[in-house]
Amino acid sequence: MSNQLEEEDGIDLKKIFMELADKWHWIGVGIVTCLIISFLYILYTPPSYQINARVLVNDDEKAGGLAKQAGALMDLGGLLGGKNSVDNEAEILKTRFLMEQVAREMQLNIVYARKSNFVKRELYQAPFRLDFIKGVDSIKKTQIEIQKLPSGKVKIVSNKLEKEINWNDTFEIKNVGTLQLLPVNGLSMDNGTFVVTLNSIDERVADLMKMLSVGVSNKQVTIIDLGLAYPVPKKGEDILNTLIKKYTEANLSDKNAIADSTGKFIKQRLQVIASELGDVEGEVKQFKQKNRLADMTEQGKVLVQSTSEFSTELAKAETQVSILSDLEKYLQDENKNKRVFPTSLLPQDMVFSGIMNQYNALLIERDKLLLSVTDSSPLIKNLDGQVAEMRAGILANIVSTKNTFVLTRDKLRKQLDKAEGQISAVPEIEKDYLKLARNQQIKQELYIFMMQKAEETAISKTANISIAKTIDPPKAAVIPISPKKTIVYLAGLIAGLVFPILTIFGLNFLNTSISTKQDITNLTSVPIIGEISHNLSDDNLIVANQARSAISEQFRALRTSLSFYLKNKDEKIILLTSSMSGEGKSFTAINLGNILALAGKKVLLMELDLRKPGLSAKLGVSNEIGFSNYTIDSTIKVDHIVKPLSINKNMFIISSGPLPPNPAETLMSEHTPALIEELKKQFDYIIMDAPPIGIITDAQLLSNYADVVLYLVRQKITQKNQIAIVDDLYRSKKMKNIGIVVNDIVSKAYGYGYGYGTYGEENKQKGWLSKVFKK
Repeated sequence: MSNQLEEEDGIDLKKIFMELADKWHWIGVGIVTCLIISFLYILYTPPSYQINARVLVNDDEKAGGLAKQAGALMDLGGLLGGKNSVDNEAEILKTRFLMEQVAREMQLNIVYARKSNFVKRELYQAPFRLDFIKGVDSIKKTQIEIQKLPSGKVKIVSNKLEKEINWNDTFEIKNVGTLQLLPVNGLSMDNGTFVVTLNSIDERVADLMKMLSVGVSNKQVTIIDLGLAYPVPKKGEDILNTLIKKYTEANLSDKNAIADSTGKFIKQRLQVIASELGDVEGEVKQFKQKNRLADMTEQGKVLVQSTSEFSTELAKAETQVSILSDLEKYLQDENKNKRVFPTSLLPQDMVFSGIMNQYNALLIERDKLLLSVTDSSPLIKNLDGQVAEMRAGILANIVSTKNTFVLTRDKLRKQLDKAEGQISAVPEIEKDYLKLARNQQIKQELYIFMMQKAEETAISKTANISIAKTIDPPKAAVIPISPKKTIVYLAGLIAGLVFPILTIFGLNFLNTSISTKQDITNLTSVPIIGEISHNLSDDNLIVANQARSAISEQFRALRTSLSFYLKNKDEKIILLTSSMSGEGKSFTAINLGNILALAGKKVLLMELDLRKPGLSAKLGVSNEIGFSNYTIDSTIKVDHIVKPLSINKNMFIISSGPLPPNPAETLMSEHTPALIEELKKQFDYIIMDAPPIGIITDAQLLSNYADVVLYLVRQKITQKNQIAIVDDLYRSKKMKNIGIVVNDIVSKAYGYGYGYGTYGEENKQKGWLSKVFKK
């Protein structure tokens, strides 16, 4: 085993409890402080109310026409990552794009508040408004205090700006821009202070996004739950209403994308066809006038009747070839690659109509994703790859279908030429006229077809409705969701408990001094034979002046313990030492001597700290002649240096005398042994007040004369590593009969059941502040 005992394993719960009980005032102050902070937090934190709304996402199958084409295939789970339509719509509602539209429409980047007793409360309807006349590109967050003056003017304060202006005046703020102050009709402004916070749209949108929650609570239904935590209930309701409105508008815009694309395409084609039809009709009219054709011959009528069926089919084929050619050019145009395709113009029997619907659905989904991601996003890149692949397939199908109609057209043309050749009697002029009339018919058929499609597109667009329907309008809760008083106070209570406890254990962990009895017993086997409480007064004569005090009783207990060490009559010398100065050797010597004298014993105190004596000064005894004089002057006798003490007739003292230049050699004087032997004959007990043993050897020299050594340890002063000194003396047997006396015990956590009290309780009642802060 080393010179330092190992500490016991495990956690001593009783010790922990005693340490906390000793610092109960710390915990009390911590709890009160944290509860006050909690109260101030509740007082100065604006309440936040939860606003909830529910939106039903309708089944797209209920829509019709072009709306159905746009919506029926929006749930492309296999193509876009497995989310169903309601999840996609919920993600759209959470996009920054929609919230930015809300912030701009409601001017949410300008927040009005009223200041009262250091508390700012946001207002929805302020008695004034600020309009931007000219703003900077990037607004820095700025607060403006506005106060109406008795003169009718308005005081503006912001950063370094402070000025008085009239209503409708403009003023300029650095890094913000030029603003105009306008009154709000119907609202009067009092003389209170208002605060306007100006922020950039981006930062304000970021704040609002943190307040917004969007989710689907039940996957079995297509209902989206919307939530917003906002300090002003009515304003929060309007923010959610506007968000739903912007979402509905965006949804309708997606649904109308195909109709708009088709309508634009038809409009452009109608302009071209109308021009071509006008040219053909002009040629027909000019031909008839030039050749003076009033009516056809009978042969011509027969030709018309025999070729009418072919002419009708040829007109249809020519129409489809023309439309498919235009659609082919539409898809090949790089500028239109990201636009939806006008599928309603395709022949109804085309096998790839389903692929076209998927193609349009992908483009619409791409536009939705761009609300929250950029073109460089992997999702967009993946969609672009799918769109390009589909476009190539669609182009191939269009070319193939067009070629089929071209073959049909060419076949019909040959059949017409053959039919016309069989009727040779028809004049050439009428044949030429019929060709012009047939071309006119084709253009008319195409024009009528496009007009019909334009009407169908317009009707389909008016039939479009949003897939979303508000089933629970935004409604604010009556009770604010934050700050929650119960939780805040509970958190304050817990913090008030935890922080002081952590502080106590932290200080104990960092503490290197002796605090508890266990600190000593863990470090040494030297027995503890005495424990002395803290002396609240400056009186060193406790036993003499307060014989019934707790400290006096502790010295009586020490007297009893010494009786087990000093069993023989010849064992009379008690040596007091410690690790360093200031641990209470003189105090202990005086009161230990007094308690022994009260028992009728003749006691001598020897002040043998020849380096820093203090015993005689505490007792008010002259130090002109003492031990040092005796060792160097043979004419001085024992009676010359032994002085009686007034505190007790049985108490005497030998002071140190003038400080010698060589204290150790003085103690080793050849006269010292004879002096000790002479004193033992005259006194029942001799108490030697020796210097500390930590850095000098004086105490070890004196221990040769001692029958018992009392090693003083002072709570919260003596360092733990200094206990190794007494432990080494004990184990090496350099001193005999060593016992530890713990002095100046303040903490109740010193030892289990330690409750000696403190001096002065008998005669003086402490105030409550002293009880709390002097523990």
